Formats: sequence, structure tokens, C-alpha cells
Amino acid sequence: MRLLVVEDDPDLNRQLVTALGEAGYAVDTAFDGEEGHFLGDTEPYDAVVRDIGLPKKDGLSVLEQWRRDDRKMSVLILTARERWSDKVAGMDAGADDYVAKPFHMEEVLARLRALVRRSAGHAHNEMECGSVRLDTRTSRVTVDGQGVKLTSHEYRVLHYLMLHRERVVSRTELVEHLYEQDFDRDSNTVEVFIGRLRKKLPGDLITTVRGLGYRLTDIEDGA
Repeated sequence: MRLLVVEDDPDLNRQLVTALGEAGYAVDTAFDGEEGHFLGDTEPYDAVVRDIGLPKKDGLSVLEQWRRDDRKMSVLILTARERWSDKVAGMDAGADDYVAKPFHMEEVLARLRALVRRSAGHAHNEMECGSVRLDTRTSRVTVDGQGVKLTSHEYRVLHYLMLHRERVVSRTELVEHLYEQDFDRDSNTVEVFIGRLRKKLPGDLITTVRGLGYRLTDIEDGA
């Protein structure tokens, strides 16, 4: 999953990027409202973590513009403003959730997991497909209860396919949602990760739809 962090405090920005990266997300970053607005307009993020009080362009006005432009990514607001009226303003501007500073990083991660999960139509942290289970809280993958060791990119590919298991996902979509902005986005690398996953998971779990992309198939249901 690909996230954008918009926070002008360099230390907090770095802490967020580090924690989110360690949790398995691909993370881009911005330090002011203008840059954040541009990235949110031009890149297909799954969620955005952003401050409200930003230099160059206010966070609320950026959020309102995104929603007017029909940008649907989930947005988690981080702010030092604690008045209830500020929280209401953020939600009315289009935020999906709200965390006041100071906060525990574990809370931010939990709220992001919930936002990403709900936006894809999932109610639980654990997702299953046949004998494969993925727990987003621990980033643990098991097959028939036995742990499977995946690299960060293999996990990202599987996680995204799990979230969107009802449809075919193209290689382009995987590239756009799995890699940071400055990553060398060679779509052929997706084939490499798919190949590795097929060796570690049940062979027919990931099917190739010729000319379209990949689909996660529940072998037991014959889907």
C-alpha cells in the first residue's frame, strides 16, 4: 500500500516515514501544503497522513480541494489543535479520521490499517484466501497455520491482491500502489515478485489473466 505523509516538522516527518516503512507501506513525503497538494493530485495514494497547520497552503483547504476534485484516498489528519470545533472542521473538509498531537505511533498505525481496510471493503485485520491468511497488524502470512517468510515487496504485492481479491489487478496498478515516487518503477519487477510468491504460496492462488493482470483465486471455492 502506498501512503503520503505531509508534515512540516522534520523530526516528526522522519519518524512517521520510518514507522510506516517498517510496517510495510511504501511512503512518499512532503513538508508543505503546496507540495502535498501536488502529490495528492498526481499520484494514486491509498491513504494520506497530513497535518492541518502547514506552510504555503493550509491543510484544510487542500483537503477540501481534493474532495471537490473527487480524490477518494483515505485521509488521516494529524494536528496539535485540540478544540472540538477544529476536529469537526477537519472531518467536514473530508478527513476520514483524526489524531491529535502528541500521539502514540501505534495509534496512527492502527487507524491507518482501519482506514485502508474499510476503503477496500474489509471488516477485519485478518484476511484469508483459501489456506493463506494475512494479518495486517503483525504483517504475518501463514499457509495452513505455518508462517511464510516474505520480503517487504512480496508482502506488499500479496497484501494489495488480498485487499482487491474480487477483481483483476493490472501490473500498472500494482506498480503505482506499491512503490515510492523515486523508486525505479519497472513493471517487470512485479512479475518477479509474483513468481516468488507462487513458489512460497499454493501454486494456483495467484492466476494470470492474459493481457489484463493478476487475480487472487480461492482454490477451495473455485473462484
